[in-house]
Amino acid sequence: MLLSAPLRHLPGLLLLLWPLLLLPPLAAPGRLARASVRRLGTRVPGGSPGHLSALATSTRAPYSGGRGAGVCKSRPLDLVFIIDSSRSVRPLEFTKVKTFVSRIIDTLDIGATDTRVAVVNYASTVKIEFQLNTYSDKQALKQAVARITPLSTGTMSGLAIQTAMEEAFTAQAGARGPMSNIPKVAIIVTDGRPQDQVNEVAARARASGIELYAVGVDRADMESLKMMASKPLEEHVFYVETYGVIEKLSARFQETFCALDQCMLGTHQCQHVCVSDGDSRHHCECSQGYTLNADGKTCSAIDKCALSTHGCEQICVNDRNGSYHCECYGGYTLNADRRTCAALDKCASGTHGCQHICVNDGAGSHHCECFEGYTLNADKKTCSVRNKCALGTHGCQHICVSDGAVAYHCDCFPGYTLNDDKKTCSDIEEARSLISIEDACGCGATLAFQEKVSSHLQKLNTKLDNILKKLKVTEYGQVHR
Repeated sequence: MLLSAPLRHLPGLLLLLWPLLLLPPLAAPGRLARASVRRLGTRVPGGSPGHLSALATSTRAPYSGGRGAGVCKSRPLDLVFIIDSSRSVRPLEFTKVKTFVSRIIDTLDIGATDTRVAVVNYASTVKIEFQLNTYSDKQALKQAVARITPLSTGTMSGLAIQTAMEEAFTAQAGARGPMSNIPKVAIIVTDGRPQDQVNEVAARARASGIELYAVGVDRADMESLKMMASKPLEEHVFYVETYGVIEKLSARFQETFCALDQCMLGTHQCQHVCVSDGDSRHHCECSQGYTLNADGKTCSAIDKCALSTHGCEQICVNDRNGSYHCECYGGYTLNADRRTCAALDKCASGTHGCQHICVNDGAGSHHCECFEGYTLNADKKTCSVRNKCALGTHGCQHICVSDGAVAYHCDCFPGYTLNDDKKTCSDIEEARSLISIEDACGCGATLAFQEKVSSHLQKLNTKLDNILKKLKVTEYGQVHR
């Protein structure tokens, strides 16, 4: 009997739909994740980069998907996908794997300062499709994922992990160092049993700080997945029975990489430091030199000087920012260690202020003194003349006699007499003989002068007589011619 056209195509349609009708649901949450949640990068012992949050249970509100969703923003990661493209992965299934990778990328903030992504493709050989520093644009990154082709033969999972550890998670390839506090995360997707040893190389990868997630599909060996993944295993091992549902795991990883804590959102109200504790919890801490107040949010400067742990030898001074510095008493200077003090020799430094003499007393102190003949004034720095005779500048030949603070006169030894200059002295006997000689010389000179004058007068009188005779001067002064 001839069937109508729609009925003729019914068997083929049923054949296409039949696998989808038989697809199992995702594994139960108990198999995939624990109910407890730990946020990406929280503090853990030993300096490890921190566990990623567990895959959320069905009770958590789903992520809305956009960057403006408001409650979720991915934390920066160095993320490497290690994907199995062996012969057992059919082309359509490999496309599903690439879609799974692209959907996870969609949920991340991609960029040089945000999440960086690399892809390691493996089968019997390993190929790094692109490194962490190859793409910083999300669209270009997704296009690069779409161009990946399968390698076909073999399942060398151990070699793939080793290549990712030694070539993808390096600074040259774009991985950021431990000081950046950016987690290194690898997600390996495989559907078979590894053909090489994975236990040792996976342990080395984890020890180097790489957090490993293992996603098994179909015939994947569960024990091998557990050997590869980080602990706790229930947070890092996933299994789906077909590639047809692997895409749904992207939503689980989306929540794994989602920051739901107030520290990331900036709504924590901590004055100094916000520390995420996971499960959307956080607590506040203070910068060095401060202590957390009773409100659990604000900080007050610690009085380190009052704690007596400052180490200052003499004086501790609190600074405004909760720190302190050391100072020294007057007469001391701070040493290079900024804590201890050394006595300052003001006499040597020339800062003493003494007019005459500075005397160092040790222990950073000093006093002033004056030269001989001077006395220290009340200011203990300047000096005044006490005895000019004592200064040695009086000029007296024999004896200087002080007449007070500023006056003096000279005197002579016995047998001497003070000269007219009031400073030098002469022997009395010598002075007397000198006077006698001078007197004798003086008398002779006087007699000689007198004789000379008399001689001149006689000559004048003689001349006058001669003139009068010629003029015939009379007794009464009349002149007769």
